[in-house]
Amino acid sequence: MAARRFLYVIATLILLVLAFGVAWSLFQDRLLRAAFVPTVKFQPMAEAGAPDYRSAAGWLSRPGLANDPSLWLPAGYPAGRTADVAVFFVPPTTYLGRDQWNAPLDDAAANGRLRLFASSQASAFSGVGRIWAPRYRQATMGAFLTRSRDADAALDFAYRDVERAFDAFLAAVPADRPILLAGHSQGSLHLTTLLARRIAGTPVARRIVAAYLVGWPISKTADLPALGLPACAGAAQTNCIVSWQSFAEPAEPRQLRALYDASTGLTGRPRAGSDMVCTNPLTGVADGAAPASANLGALVPKNGLTDADLTPGLVPAHCAAPGLLLIGAPPEGFGAAVLPGGNFHVFDYALFWANVRADAARRAAAFAGQAGRPR
Repeated sequence: MAARRFLYVIATLILLVLAFGVAWSLFQDRLLRAAFVPTVKFQPMAEAGAPDYRSAAGWLSRPGLANDPSLWLPAGYPAGRTADVAVFFVPPTTYLGRDQWNAPLDDAAANGRLRLFASSQASAFSGVGRIWAPRYRQATMGAFLTRSRDADAALDFAYRDVERAFDAFLAAVPADRPILLAGHSQGSLHLTTLLARRIAGTPVARRIVAAYLVGWPISKTADLPALGLPACAGAAQTNCIVSWQSFAEPAEPRQLRALYDASTGLTGRPRAGSDMVCTNPLTGVADGAAPASANLGALVPKNGLTDADLTPGLVPAHCAAPGLLLIGAPPEGFGAAVLPGGNFHVFDYALFWANVRADAARRAAAFAGQAGRPR
């Protein structure tokens, strides 16, 4: 009798899992929106609470900051610096709240995630220079799951903080210092806006070693012409854009593609049907392919996501239409934060951390070696 009851319980659990799987496959967009999109109207946050970028409190990372998470390195990894570049890094979305559209600066959970991303992403650039990463009142994750005026207003509000932070960054670094721009996800989105509105065609544009706009789709036809920089075609090319979005195979980018195809690019042209910029981080070459043996080291999470081991040779990578970076079968150790459709978005940097670090050093050295470039 007990054995029969046990079998009933197992059968019930299996049916529940199957039911959830069917519901997820049919209604995942609705489920995600219900979980993360705010149900309130957008209200701009008080300017009295805006980050002060003249103060250390306005920064997640900056030169001289105590306990700077961007200075984290894997155990045993050398901390040497190969260049003197000013790095402006804009962190990704870490606020998941539904009670308002933008993150308060004192949200403990969001700030904890910020430190994790600074350690696993911004740290890849600490080998070429000092990192400046602003705290900003980022749009909540739900803003990326819906198309509405509220979502657009939240993103515009967040961008204004990033723009003010960049102005403070420019004022603080020498006028002839080379600049490296980097971001992830929402951070990369804001950097594309910054390039289009404030940098393209200005003297600052000539100082840019490269712009790592990772984890955000950049249309080759509807966005790239407005950014003032080409996509990086070669491994040592400078003054260009690096971008990718990581998917395990079989990839199912339906949700990404739906939002992308419904949007308008920075040029004013629709993105629908256009290819995205894809740089292979293992080679630094546009639209390239490389085996796992070319992977110098991926950060594999341990202790949840609070630490990581550097593991070489873990994943291959190749660019595939319409601009996705495919990494083969899902690697072990990353399952806790993989998004639907095999989307390894959270790990866009971690999967290729050592290669990104080498790529930045290579481009910085090439930039410094070019006649007439700022040094």
